[in-house]
Amino acid sequence: MKKLVLSLTLFSLILSSCTSSDDEGTTAPTLGSGELSGDATVSKSYIKGNYTLVGVVKIKSGTTLTFDAGSTITADVSNGFDAILVENGGKLIMNGTAAEPIVCTHITKVSGSWGGIIMYGDAPIVGAASVATANSEDGITTVVGGVSIPYSYGGTNQTHNGGSLKYVRVEYAGKKITDGTAELNGFSFYAVGSGTVLENLVSYKGNDDGFEFYGGTVSATNLISYGNADDSFDWQDGWRGELNSNWYAYQVGVANFGMEIEAKGINNAFGPKVSNITLKRAVGTITEGGSSAAEYDAIQFKKQGNGEYTNVLISGYLTTGATAVRIQDLATNTDQVNGNKIKLLGVKILDAATTASAGATGITVAFPAANYVINTTATGAALTPGAWATVDGVNLLQ
Repeated sequence: MKKLVLSLTLFSLILSSCTSSDDEGTTAPTLGSGELSGDATVSKSYIKGNYTLVGVVKIKSGTTLTFDAGSTITADVSNGFDAILVENGGKLIMNGTAAEPIVCTHITKVSGSWGGIIMYGDAPIVGAASVATANSEDGITTVVGGVSIPYSYGGTNQTHNGGSLKYVRVEYAGKKITDGTAELNGFSFYAVGSGTVLENLVSYKGNDDGFEFYGGTVSATNLISYGNADDSFDWQDGWRGELNSNWYAYQVGVANFGMEIEAKGINNAFGPKVSNITLKRAVGTITEGGSSAAEYDAIQFKKQGNGEYTNVLISGYLTTGATAVRIQDLATNTDQVNGNKIKLLGVKILDAATTASAGATGITVAFPAANYVINTTATGAALTPGAWATVDGVNLLQ
């Protein structure tokens, strides 16, 4: 098995001066550097430093990789396909701070240049045809018995723990291997469980979704999805996180839905809960598919997607035909809207021209009054600016 290769170049600079009073010298902090590559089979801790990502680093079961606050990990297109991948049973600990985030970026600063952070678990999913496990859609494989197969995700471990991500920024990810069948996001969470910590994360200018949840029970707080070319937030496979709050999306240039919500066509008895949401779209933003693709709504429910969303602020979804909330198919309208499984409690739409809700062609949507409540005092996400939410001197929350 290919081992994780890490060459740490440790350097220290000793500044001293010889004086008549024999002052002692001072030592500058030691910084780490080197390459990350291959399969991680031994737990390691990396001091604050600048590291280069070479290929797909796979954190194997039973292994924990820990990075200090203030570290930067840079992928390089010349090395081929790059990603940080946590297998089920492995753990990634990246606990940055507001002042010293951990930044995972790409040397070219071009959207879609690498695969971002991918995490697999065995928390419950409900996939198509109600299956409890499924194969990932990222196109990455693992070797079992000498044969390369797709990664599988899903199980019964609701408290699966894939580690802790705090104050982590992923930049220029969202690589597409094959459009529609092998795509990656800024952050991809496959059947990740509630034992995993996701706090203060930024997905910046990726070429696919900012954050995507494939089933699982994990919740996430203080998320920023900025300038991602597909959906800001997306989920499927019966994701059921209930402790989510403070989600902020800003779409600019090319983007589709603010939130794309689906459940693989399964009418689940449960759904996620998210409070304090801001969805903003800059003037002139177009969809991935151009003017012919009607993927410009703030929130789209389809394939039995549902859930409860509280304190929602929506602005800028002004493309002709766009709406704040779209119900895409008849089954979702019948089972989720009329079945009281979609609740939008406290929605403020800043643009008078934006329709509150609508159905796809031939679908008449009529939310029960208690399930879609307009509130002109809704405030949306409440996030604190800082280095963690600043890129090239630009405050992403401004």
